[in-house]
Amino acid sequence: MLTNGLTGINGLLLDLNGVFYVSNKAMSGAIETIDRLRSAGIPYRFATNTTTQSVQTMSQDLQSMGLPIDPADIISAPYAAVLHLRQMGRPKLYFLLAEDAKQDFAEFPFSDTAADVVVVGDMCDEWNYPVLNRAFRLVMQGAQLMALHKGRFWQWEAGLQLDIGAFVAGLEYATDTEALVVGKPNPFFFETAAHALGMSPSEVAMVGDDIEADVAGAQGVGMKGVLVKTGKYRPDLAAKTGIIPDLELDAIADLSAHLG
Repeated sequence: MLTNGLTGINGLLLDLNGVFYVSNKAMSGAIETIDRLRSAGIPYRFATNTTTQSVQTMSQDLQSMGLPIDPADIISAPYAAVLHLRQMGRPKLYFLLAEDAKQDFAEFPFSDTAADVVVVGDMCDEWNYPVLNRAFRLVMQGAQLMALHKGRFWQWEAGLQLDIGAFVAGLEYATDTEALVVGKPNPFFFETAAHALGMSPSEVAMVGDDIEADVAGAQGVGMKGVLVKTGKYRPDLAAKTGIIPDLELDAIADLSAHLG
């Protein structure tokens, strides 16, 4: 049972990077929070826009940090993309993705000359003009532009880092088209995650450090949005959005106070 600001909520969606870990190190109280959720019997899933890894690799890395998170516990932006793509049949894809993350799309054929969909995720340090220009040409030929998310920045050990939203926006501008964004804050993503919990959105709260993608995105489908003041959170940037969270936590460890 959830209390103290989360009354009426029966399940949780939990962001990962910036909330449970930063720079491959678990946040203080993160492991204990998962243990507490399990012992309390509260259904949860980890809802993440991370696109540099397959779900399998992500789970392995999280477990190496001491975070007991299985692949089945994770709902990722690539997972939401796969659900969309299946509705299209078996489209040919061109990826702007890290190699490991491509594993999640193994069921679809690849083409760098006649793709039906250009899938934009994170390529880490592999971004360059040739791959962006290839994506540009394919969209101009009629391929759909699909963005796994459109984040502006994220938190790493060196501070805030530029995220893929800048590249997505550039491709949108150059091709005069609008990308289909399948990760947070797309309503489809949150509705898919709620369905995985076997609940309606009104029964679920999203807990994350991104006031736009996590909090406002969740609120947009009728969920509660809980802002965690770690990771990419910056008070001045959050204030500028005008978004009001349903609950604020200084750190994920503070979630335990709301578990009955």
